[in-house]
Amino acid sequence: MQDIKPILTEAEENMEATILFLDESLAHIRAGKANIRILDGVKVEYYGSHVPLSNVATITTPDAKTITVQPWEKGLIGVIEKAILNSDVGITPMNNGETIRLGIPPLTEERRKVLAKQSRHEGEEAKISVRNARREAIEHFKKMVKEGLPEDVEKDSEASVQKIHDKYVRKIDEMIAAKEKEIMTV
Repeated sequence: MQDIKPILTEAEENMEATILFLDESLAHIRAGKANIRILDGVKVEYYGSHVPLSNVATITTPDAKTITVQPWEKGLIGVIEKAILNSDVGITPMNNGETIRLGIPPLTEERRKVLAKQSRHEGEEAKISVRNARREAIEHFKKMVKEGLPEDVEKDSEASVQKIHDKYVRKIDEMIAAKEKEIMTV
């Protein structure tokens, strides 16, 4: 008889990876207060290669509405400013010659609704990924039945993978609700 544990473990690992990816995706959605993770996608030209902004500068949030970028080399300040302008961050940087400041504008009600919708979309994508992991595990169990796995073991395995699925879908719903609350709080 074949062992079903590795299949359940793999399904759960895939679902956990989905949760981590969702967390990363939600962190990049701006919620009206300063968060240095919105600059994670900004790449800077540095000695002929494109590197993440955090590799060439110190990024801090001195207050809830400001992000400061302190380049490690003064010559990079213009390059960093241009990279931020060309990125999809949507904030105009202010350069004082030594540091770059990003003032986080307050979100309008319309923009909040768009961001909430975007976070719900990210949540739906994550749920699809979790469902796919469940479906793959169930398909694997069905193949194992043809190879001699008892049907009652298959049904128990399907119930187990369904419990794991439900747990991760609940986590996704909680993450989306928390993000929407964060976005809609003025």
